[in-house]
Amino acid sequence: QVQLVESGGGLVQPGGSLRLSCAASGITFSINAMGWYRQAPGKQRELVATVTAGGRTDYADSVKGRFTISRDNAKNTVYLQMNTLNPEDTAVYYCNVRPVASWRPDLWGRGTQVTVSS
Repeated sequence: QVQLVESGGGLVQPGGSLRLSCAASGITFSINAMGWYRQAPGKQRELVATVTAGGRTDYADSVKGRFTISRDNAKNTVYLQMNTLNPEDTAVYYCNVRPVASWRPDLWGRGTQVTVSS
């Protein structure tokens, strides 16, 4: 059974840092991209950052220069280092796994809450 287990969310003050992790287990297929999306209250889910198996990264404009995504292919784990957090970063952050085979659906984690507040 495939599972995505996210960790690292929490409450942090503006200007602070958090590191999110997402470990995928039970994977029996090739993974293309792994990434993070977020959804704030009353807003649509949006892309935060993705990283391909080859290491190519893509970031939302709002997080460029502050967030860094990385990936351990051997462990099927993706990380998101978030620095200089601000209240607009408050959201539920979801891990995403995109298989190489386009007929396979994307996988989603349950989400981890990140709250930036003083």
